[in-house]
Amino acid sequence: MATKTSARVRVPPKAKKDEIIEVKTLVSHEMESGVRKDASGKIVPRDIINTFTAAFNGAVVFEADWFPSISANPYQAFFFKAKESGEFTFTWKDDNGQETTAKAKLEVA
Repeated sequence: MATKTSARVRVPPKAKKDEIIEVKTLVSHEMESGVRKDASGKIVPRDIINTFTAAFNGAVVFEADWFPSISANPYQAFFFKAKESGEFTFTWKDDNGQETTAKAKLEVA
C-alpha cells in the first residue's frame, strides 16, 4: 500500500557568513517495520524511509541511512555552516521507491 508522504523543513531564511545554523526536517510516513501483523494475522509488509539526504547548491551536506527502529513521521535535525547563499534540497526515499523532496532557500549576508 503506497503511503502519501509530506515533508516540512525549517531553515532560517537569513544567516551571517560562517554562522552555524540548525536545519530541522519532519516527514509524514507510517514507517512499517515488517514485523507487525494486521487484524487477520498477516504480516504488514515493510515500508520504511531508508535514506535521507540534504544537499546545498547541489552538494550533499548531510546523509543518513534509516532502519526499521525509526519511529513513524521521522524528525531529523543537523547543523550547517553558512558560507554562501543558496538552496537546500531534501530527499527522503522509501522501500517502495517513493521519493519525497522539499526545498528551502538560505540567504547569507
